[in-house]
Amino acid sequence: MSLYFIRRFIQLIPLLFFITVISFGVMQLAPGGPLAAYEHSPTVTAAQLAVLKHDLGLDQPAPTQYLHWVTGILHGEWGYSLTSGTPVYLLITQRIGNTLELIGAAVLFTLILALLLGILSSVRQYSLFDYTATFFSFVAYSTPVFWLGLMAQLLLSVKLRWLPTAGISTVDAPYSLGDALRHLILPGLVLSLGLVAGWSRYLRGSMLETLNQDYIRTARAKGLRQRVVVLKHALRNALVPFVTAIALDIPLLFTGTLIVEVVFSWPGEGRLFYDSLQNRDYPTLMGVLLISSFAILFSNLVADLLYAVLDPRIRYT
Repeated sequence: MSLYFIRRFIQLIPLLFFITVISFGVMQLAPGGPLAAYEHSPTVTAAQLAVLKHDLGLDQPAPTQYLHWVTGILHGEWGYSLTSGTPVYLLITQRIGNTLELIGAAVLFTLILALLLGILSSVRQYSLFDYTATFFSFVAYSTPVFWLGLMAQLLLSVKLRWLPTAGISTVDAPYSLGDALRHLILPGLVLSLGLVAGWSRYLRGSMLETLNQDYIRTARAKGLRQRVVVLKHALRNALVPFVTAIALDIPLLFTGTLIVEVVFSWPGEGRLFYDSLQNRDYPTLMGVLLISSFAILFSNLVADLLYAVLDPRIRYT
């Protein structure tokens, strides 16, 4: 399995290169640019604009700009933000922990709720609980994340005052773990609800298929308790397609954080990408895209390795 992991990891390099080429090309084709605010300013002359373009390297052809960026990445130089002048790697490292914290909370909430709903719906097929869980799953899956976030703020923060409205901590207050968790609950739940709907349905279908297998009937014929049959024998085999669903939905977490972080003013990678997109900050956008692309590709690789852990019949060479 170690050779398989190394081989797959090496394959990520050309794929990442292809992603960066496409991303950089799309940015170059986008209307406007990082100097759009100065081009129509009466106080900025054409000579000053030309000097600014030359200093930022924007007067060079797009392929040359891309080669300079790739060369800098290989040497550990991510460039500087066009809006703040701060090194891009510093902007990313300052915020990536907040995004991982939000994603970790969303995954935890999703796993708990999806496992609970999926298992109970499968063992109580066609019951009132099963129909109710299915109905609310479809509602949550079809609801836009931004609208769900605004409604959650209105209900839980404004009306009931149970949780903070936005931010990562209380302003002008000393840091405390309890305060940080209170700020994390609402955005984490909003980010997880759409995934709960899909993951619980996947697990329900996989569990129903597994519970009808011959070895499950044999386990029941031996007199094993229902809890042992479901949790020990059926659940492990049912988790294999469930892991596939998780791997396919990992990109939704990274894209979903952008909307959630904007709605809840969460200072993470998604909010950084949104602000950089508004300002046409190409170096910062490329840095965030590179980190996000690598995280998505690496999570798919980890999912492949988890198959062998969950199913002994799977072997990688």
